[in-house]
Amino acid sequence: MDIQEKNIPVHVSMIMDGNGRWARERGKERTFGHMAGVESVRACTEAAVETGVKYLSLFAFSEENWNRPDAEVSFLMEMMVKSMLNELPTLMKNGVRFRVLGNRARLSGSLNEAIDDCEAKTAGNERLTLIVFLSYSGKWDMLQAAKKMASELLLHPEREQEIMSMGTDDFSKYLVTAGVPDPDLIVRTSGESRMSNYLLWQGAYSELLFTDVMWPDFRKEQFREALAAYAKRDRRYGKVK
Repeated sequence: MDIQEKNIPVHVSMIMDGNGRWARERGKERTFGHMAGVESVRACTEAAVETGVKYLSLFAFSEENWNRPDAEVSFLMEMMVKSMLNELPTLMKNGVRFRVLGNRARLSGSLNEAIDDCEAKTAGNERLTLIVFLSYSGKWDMLQAAKKMASELLLHPEREQEIMSMGTDDFSKYLVTAGVPDPDLIVRTSGESRMSNYLLWQGAYSELLFTDVMWPDFRKEQFREALAAYAKRDRRYGKVK
């Protein structure tokens, strides 16, 4: 599908939904759907590189997901470690920088070590930045940002006037996404039409696309279709054109 270069979004974000239902429809355990979803991550990463997208972010595990059965959480964490190790050569080959954002204090030591290693080895890559949100929620992100601001004020009371006069751009610097452009396009798979506590601040002006395709079936073709749909949108940011 032909997409004009000028209409390519800088940052595409995916709410990867439907793994469990996809597996259930096939008479399989939920873990089967999660494993199939890894292939979709690989396909969308390759499609992002091929189309010139600069940032691809994936909502992989929310703060609320910790409430899932322990066995499923353990499987997901182990799968993420293995995926990082397996995908590292491909990330290096395609010039992809890897990052993980979220409440990493809740992640295991082995997972944090794998994340640190993958981030360090891909730090010099510049073709695409692949961001995985783990143990993340929009409310948590804004709360920890507010706490950082409050802490800064307590430590530097002489800066009260400066800190209290900060605007939205200044506040963004306290979020875990500091330095990352806000998503131009947020895509949610599997037919659900909600944000689910994801990038609540950063997604204020994002174009939203909801598709019935479940995540394990979302591959390069669907990614390119999403970019084509985005190219037809008229982004006004509250202004009149």
